[in-house]
Amino acid sequence: MPSTQSLTPREIVAELDRYVVGQGEAKRMVAIALRNRWRRRQLPADLQEDILPKNIILIGPTGVGKTEIARRLAKLAQAPFIKVEASKFTEVGYVGRDVESMIRDLTDLSVKMVREERRDKVQDKAKKAAEERLLDRLLPLQAQAGGSTSTRDKLRAKLAAGDLEEREVELEVTDKSGSGTPLGMLGGMPGQMPGQGPGDMGGNLGEMLGGLFPGKKIRRKMTVADARQHLIGEETEQLIDAEDVGLEAIDRVEQSGIVFLDEIDKIVSREGAQGADVSREGVQRDLLPIVEGSTVNTKYGMVRTEHVLFIAAGAFHLAKPADMIPELQGRFPIRVELHSLAQADFVRILTEPHSSLTRQYRELMATEGVDLAFAPDGVEAIASIAVEANNRTENIGARRLFTILEKLLDEVSFNATDMSGVSVEITASYVNDRLGDVIQDADLSRYIL
Repeated sequence: MPSTQSLTPREIVAELDRYVVGQGEAKRMVAIALRNRWRRRQLPADLQEDILPKNIILIGPTGVGKTEIARRLAKLAQAPFIKVEASKFTEVGYVGRDVESMIRDLTDLSVKMVREERRDKVQDKAKKAAEERLLDRLLPLQAQAGGSTSTRDKLRAKLAAGDLEEREVELEVTDKSGSGTPLGMLGGMPGQMPGQGPGDMGGNLGEMLGGLFPGKKIRRKMTVADARQHLIGEETEQLIDAEDVGLEAIDRVEQSGIVFLDEIDKIVSREGAQGADVSREGVQRDLLPIVEGSTVNTKYGMVRTEHVLFIAAGAFHLAKPADMIPELQGRFPIRVELHSLAQADFVRILTEPHSSLTRQYRELMATEGVDLAFAPDGVEAIASIAVEANNRTENIGARRLFTILEKLLDEVSFNATDMSGVSVEITASYVNDRLGDVIQDADLSRYIL
């Protein structure tokens, strides 16, 4: 497969097909959006600034693949990606999290990505430096003063062979238990919980000022094995330029960041509604500057959001996208409707994806020595029950399959430890025997399935 940075839309859709059944139009739209990020970076710098991402709204009932498409897209993109629920945001001034916090969280994730990449690059150098420091701790002081290379080489060989792993050495470490900024001095409103209020200022300010309140150094004994890991960690951090990591992380967020706004319909008011819906509209107005492009202050620096891609999703049972405030509607020009799942879709979901539910259960039972198999008519029966249960009660889409399979296989799962070497085939007859009474009793199926 080509680099994920240069995957064509067709290749992106093919990769999504391995995990998500159907919903071809939604896959096409997110594939085009992802490819456009690459196309834009090939253009002259002055033109790049004027090409803004085309944000997307995925519309469909729960359990049809909206979140799964976004989750798989995140792995494909290898770009800063965050999934947030729009309903957790409140208007600035009310208790809750303000909308800028998602950009700060996205930047934190980007920094973590860049730092992990840098760690991989300097790992070998850090290991060598840690080994030298470890040898300094193991060698007697007189041997170090005498400059004996033979003793050091002997210890190095023993260290490499693992002969010294249980020997104890003494290291100077930072005591983190009592370190850091006294956050009580930086808190917000009385009674406010951490992570609440505009900008989460207490937490962010504490992290920014953490360097002014360093932890004290203490001497601690530990085994060579533990000391090696500790020293590798210290050497790795010294080899990484924190400021450079922050700058690269911010650039990645600005140029290729993706925000998945789930349950956006929960902040949309029905036409003519009053009361709590006023606050929902306030959240939309707070979202607007972030989506259309603004500058957010993070502990790593200022982050511009003009080129961050926003993918929103919602069921829109009670409200509709047209009920969003007009300004926000205009910032989501692409709208894709995901269809409800039919019986044929459930059959495909059970069998086609790379990590299908039937495969998951087969592999889980195989760890106990149980050979679990799903006959075609058994899969059809499970799909039929899922459709009927969704029609009778609330339609929760493919999530219904989890409930059905757990009920269907609970006896096998419970007794698997005593069934090593036994083969179990899930046929239509088996499914009807286990679930027939439940599905026939409407009241019972409402509570069990």
